[in-house]
Amino acid sequence: MAGFRNGRGGRNNNRPPQQQPQQAPYGYNNAPPSPHHPQQWPQQAPQQGGGGYGEPEYFGDPYGAQQQHHQQQQYAANTPGHTQMFSVNEDPYGDAATYDAGGGAPVPTGPRLPWKALLSGIVLRPGPTFLQMRDHAVWGPALTVTFLYGLLAIFGFDKARDEAIDAPLSMAIPMILMTGVGFVVAGLIMGAVTHTLARQLGGDGSWQPTVGLSMLIMSITDAPRLLFAMFLGGENGLVQVLGWLTWLAAGALFTAMVSRSHDLPWPKALGASAIQLVALLSLIKLGML
Repeated sequence: MAGFRNGRGGRNNNRPPQQQPQQAPYGYNNAPPSPHHPQQWPQQAPQQGGGGYGEPEYFGDPYGAQQQHHQQQQYAANTPGHTQMFSVNEDPYGDAATYDAGGGAPVPTGPRLPWKALLSGIVLRPGPTFLQMRDHAVWGPALTVTFLYGLLAIFGFDKARDEAIDAPLSMAIPMILMTGVGFVVAGLIMGAVTHTLARQLGGDGSWQPTVGLSMLIMSITDAPRLLFAMFLGGENGLVQVLGWLTWLAAGALFTAMVSRSHDLPWPKALGASAIQLVALLSLIKLGML
């Protein structure tokens, strides 16, 4: 039997040994491959504790188990109910740029308006004018108009007008100039308060346009009342009615300006202008100044 198995006996001594066909893995077709469709074996995942493809499991690969454990951790991290850990300096979202509110300089919404178009726009086109000038400082028109308004405002109060008219010229001129400067300082303070409240309520506007436009609104809206008060007196009934109407108009313009300049809804914009409106009503409209 041993000689027969080793090829030393029998009639098959001169025949070449037949090549045994390669056995396909379990579960696949054992048909021989054709020249046009070569047989391809699908890749199998390495077994637990085994080596790479084609190696028996009992050889053992110290790196195969680590790789499989790493793949299992990644799979578990991406399944619902699991979280994936990242290092402190690692960005899990790649190089995507994050939004930085207020990080860059604001982009102007339009060119700067000349002073004539600015003054007429506040009265005739308040919304587009405030939106276009939200990123432009208006110190020149604001300081000039407010100072001129302060020079005439002293004649809108009965007692102050009588004192200025009866006083000598050397005393009347400094009194009028000080009134003009006082209105400029008051306008700066009230505009700064309005800007601060707007920022506290979530606004993102700049302080220079807010303060300058608030000074212009304060002066322009009170001009009709001041014009009649210079001739009729501050206690006249028509002057009082005009004072209330122009105060409501000032509230609407303040709300529109803060809303456009700070991107706030109108309730918050009105709340940011509340202190300045109360100050104007008490000091100027009702003649308490």
